[in-house]
Amino acid sequence: MRKINIAEEEIRIVEFIRSQLNKAGLDHLIVGISGGIDSAVTAALGVKAIGKDKVKGFLLPYKHSHPDSLHHGKLLAEYLGIECQEIEISPMVDIYFDKYFPEAGSLRRGNRMARERMCVLYDQSARFGGLVAGTGNKSELLTGYVTQYGDGACAFEPLGHIYKTEVYQLATLLKIPRELIDKAPTADLWDGQTDESEMGLTYALLDEILYRLYERCESESDILAAGYKESDLNRVKELYNKSDFKRNLPPQLGLIKK
Repeated sequence: MRKINIAEEEIRIVEFIRSQLNKAGLDHLIVGISGGIDSAVTAALGVKAIGKDKVKGFLLPYKHSHPDSLHHGKLLAEYLGIECQEIEISPMVDIYFDKYFPEAGSLRRGNRMARERMCVLYDQSARFGGLVAGTGNKSELLTGYVTQYGDGACAFEPLGHIYKTEVYQLATLLKIPRELIDKAPTADLWDGQTDESEMGLTYALLDEILYRLYERCESESDILAAGYKESDLNRVKELYNKSDFKRNLPPQLGLIKK
C-alpha cells in the first residue's frame, strides 16, 4: 500500500476546503453526519478549515436506522462543538413508497433514503449560504459504492483522493472518538448491512488491489504473483467496471458536422 504523510495531507485538505469555499464566495460547510468515520473526518477537517461556527451538521435518520448511528453522530457533534440539527427523513421517503410502490425492496428504499438526505442537505446549503461537502473516499468512488445523486452528490469531495484505510489514519490523527473508529463501516440503509459484507472484501484488501491495479498500473499477473486471489482481483475489477458511469458526467452525443 502507498505511504503518505498523513499530517501533511491534513493540511492539504484543510486548504482545499478553504479554497473551494472562497472560489464559490461562500462561508459555510454543510455536512451530513451519519455517525460513520468518513463524515466525522470531513466535519473535523471543516472545523479546522473555517471554525466550528461555520460547519453545519445534519443528522438525517430513517425510522429503521440503527440507534448507534444517531448516538455516534451526536457524540461527534458534541466533540467538535458544531451545531447539528436532526431531521428525520421517514415521512418524505415513506409517502412515496406507501402510496405507489409498497412492494419495493431494501435496495430501492435505501437509494431513496440516500437521495432524500442529499435533498435536505442542498436545501440547507441554500439556507446557510454554504457548500455541501461530500464524504466519499477514493475506495468508494473507484468501486461505485455510492448512490448516484445521493451520497455521491456534493459540491466537492475533501476525502475523494484518499483510500478508506487512510481515512482511518486521519481519524486517529484528528482524535475522532474511538467508538466511531472501531465500529464496522456501514451505510445503514437496511438492517445488518455493512460495507465489507456487501462488497465481499475488507477495506484493507480492497485498497491494496485498487492501489496496485489502478494507481500503480501493475499487471494482473504481477498482482496474482504477489499472493492475491484471482477471485478478489476479479471482484475489484467488476466493481470498478460496473460503476464507470458514476465517475463521469452523463455522456452525450456531439453534433454531426456536415
